[in-house]
Amino acid sequence: MAGSLLIRCVSRTLLSASAAKGIRVRGADRYYWTTLRRITALKSGRAAFFLGLPALSCLAYEVYHTGQSSAVVYALEKEEVLEQADYLYSCAETEKLYQLLLQYKDSDNAEFLWRLARVSRDLALLPDTAAEQKKQLMFEAFEYAKKALEKDENCFAAHKWYAVCLSDVGDYEGVKVKIGNSYIIREHLERAVELNPKDATSLHILGYWCFAFAELPWYQRKVAAVIFSSPPKSTYDEALEFFLKAEEVDPNFYSKNLLMLGKTYMAMKDNPKALLWLTKAKDYPSHTLEDKEVHKEAVDLLKKLK
Repeated sequence: MAGSLLIRCVSRTLLSASAAKGIRVRGADRYYWTTLRRITALKSGRAAFFLGLPALSCLAYEVYHTGQSSAVVYALEKEEVLEQADYLYSCAETEKLYQLLLQYKDSDNAEFLWRLARVSRDLALLPDTAAEQKKQLMFEAFEYAKKALEKDENCFAAHKWYAVCLSDVGDYEGVKVKIGNSYIIREHLERAVELNPKDATSLHILGYWCFAFAELPWYQRKVAAVIFSSPPKSTYDEALEFFLKAEEVDPNFYSKNLLMLGKTYMAMKDNPKALLWLTKAKDYPSHTLEDKEVHKEAVDLLKKLK
């Protein structure tokens, strides 16, 4: 149903950290390096501009040197915090991550803000979060995502989490607002993909958006048509295209994408392919609560195919 559009769709995969290796966060196509690796980078040609200072007078050098040192320290501090945040996210340490990023809620840096939006949402979705607190966290997440977008409109993750959080707050604002927001949600997801075509989660969410409207019952379409002269619409073919593209970009990155491929093929009456993808979803390692839910649904759907 369109009222439940988007999702708990970007769960974490448990990853291990290594002082000599990068950590890849699922679906993000970005590598986060340890402090040791980054300090080595600063001493190498990759950061040579920090070290190759021009010949200046003593006073000018002192002022320049102080300014540059502060910039380096800030850059290191920022990267260290983001690195720590991404590690906590990979380990599903939601509450610790929230407390870490909450210190940067007034930051002008979109990288802090979209992560804060994401973890606020994750905290809201924890099973033991009270209803009122969940609502408050959802709206806070939306504000952080909105601020991230204001600070950097070219940040793909800000667009992605703005879309997700806008869908979430729509659950509290009624069907009319929810459907009206759907146009905006798709626009931001498409912009996220435009900015980063290799982000599998943005592609997955777009697929989910299409699937939700493709399976909308006729009577709900009529209700939507009363409210909007041209309500959002899509097809299973379009949904399939996004799910397959997400899998192409980052194979096996997310249990829910495997499940949605199976469900889409089922809706298209292609049972052999539905069987293939639902089996993959069933066999996916259950690292998170969502993975376990996916496993259960895949098992139930497979029974209907046999």
